[in-house]
Amino acid sequence: MAILSTPIIGEITILDLLIFVVIICISVIIANLAGIYIKKSLSDRVRKDEMAKIVKITQVAIILIGIFISLPSFKVDFGELLLIGGTAGIIIGFASQRLVTNVGSGIFLIIERPVKIGDTVKIGETEGTIEDIRILSTTIKTYEGIYVRIPNETVFNSEITNYVANVARRFEYRIGIRYSDDADQAIQIIRELLEDHPFVLKNPPPSLYVDELGDNAVIIMVRIWAPSHEWWDVRTEMLWKIKMALEGEGISIPFPQRMVWFSDKSGSAGNTPSSAGVAGGKPGNGP
Repeated sequence: MAILSTPIIGEITILDLLIFVVIICISVIIANLAGIYIKKSLSDRVRKDEMAKIVKITQVAIILIGIFISLPSFKVDFGELLLIGGTAGIIIGFASQRLVTNVGSGIFLIIERPVKIGDTVKIGETEGTIEDIRILSTTIKTYEGIYVRIPNETVFNSEITNYVANVARRFEYRIGIRYSDDADQAIQIIRELLEDHPFVLKNPPPSLYVDELGDNAVIIMVRIWAPSHEWWDVRTEMLWKIKMALEGEGISIPFPQRMVWFSDKSGSAGNTPSSAGVAGGKPGNGP
């Protein structure tokens, strides 16, 4: 034991050196284990180059903490060290406030995972597909093909709408038919179309019913569930198919109608009504 108390440099003994080495070795082991855990946890969330940055930052932070803990073994004044470190931290914090905020927000976004690459989202006023998630920013490709870089601080503090987080998404049509048409027949025609389509989900099932007796038409509500990544194609395709199928059975969408009264020039009360089609100028197509 006397050997361990032998001074090496000044008051630093072999025991102090061994304590320093042990703490650093433990710190390196913990840093490596943390790197392995991060890689497993974030393998499907971020790109490999971004993951490498996160791992490096985490490992360096752990090792620096280990060095900080081991410094008292070298007879370093801990109070002075805290004072110097605190002052430097305040200066660095003010100088890089936005940078630190964006890094912190990026880490929280990766951990919380409200969005991932490939998701169709709306962040603030920006809509599109997530193309990249980095430590400092998130990149969105809008529907017009424009790439928008949003700082992670803005992403973290904004309302995020994720259109594909759920596996299914619902959309609806309001289809008007003439009062003279058979609503039950129209519903049956639409139901058969939905049953034949491969991407119209059976669970949740589609919903069809007469929703309103309007001024010019009987309104049929059609609500359909489709896979989130297919819903737009299904929505545009089914609307046209429904129109063609209904027209094929003699059921048509009516034009708005108005009853117009023409006053007699002599001022007599015997006025006669006349029905005229406002849209398209085709009278007699309404109820």
